Amino acid sequence: MGRVEGEEFHLGRAGVVEEIEPDVDEELWTGEDNESHAGWFCVRTNPFPCPAAGCGFVAEFMTAAHLVLVWEERDDPNLLRHAQRAKEVGRNPRVVTYEPSYGPSASYYAWEAAGRPVHGVRGKT
Repeated sequence: MGRVEGEEFHLGRAGVVEEIEPDVDEELWTGEDNESHAGWFCVRTNPFPCPAAGCGFVAEFMTAAHLVLVWEERDDPNLLRHAQRAKEVGRNPRVVTYEPSYGPSASYYAWEAAGRPVHGVRGKT
């Protein structure tokens, strides 16, 4: 077991390591819009640490580059999809109305349009 045509299988994370490399010194993406997102919706979760090596940031919301991701509509399919994924990994997601006191925010769609930047990981150039 564990071998198929001479190859071994190993448990691990999914992904293609050759396409990403750590880059902790990069500047964080700050979003493109300076719009107030008060009254939009975000996904609050159990606290979880930033996956970037050496970063002490702990998120309590679904974030990208330490920005709270927000959606204009509570029933946005992408909001619901991300909340479901958080539920599947045990992060206890709750859709809540975003308040500026939660920290800096970015529209999910602006983040997508910017190429989905993530703190500590970048595509190879």
